[in-house]
Amino acid sequence: MLSILFMICVFLVFGKILGFAIRAAWSIGKILVSVVFLPVTLICMAIGGLLSIAFPLLILIGFGAFLLRD
Repeated sequence: MLSILFMICVFLVFGKILGFAIRAAWSIGKILVSVVFLPVTLICMAIGGLLSIAFPLLILIGFGAFLLRD
């Protein structure tokens, strides 16, 4: 159940970050980091059994994305 909630939050948070990346016209490196590297890292942490670390990181990143919205 917690894994399903985690995956939903991943899609919501990083979808919002993708919108920020495109709107702010970041360089391709920043887009790749925010859209590819962070989600893959968090998903690998969750699959590898580090959900207790990945979920709080996701919440912190989501909170930061919420604060940075226009």
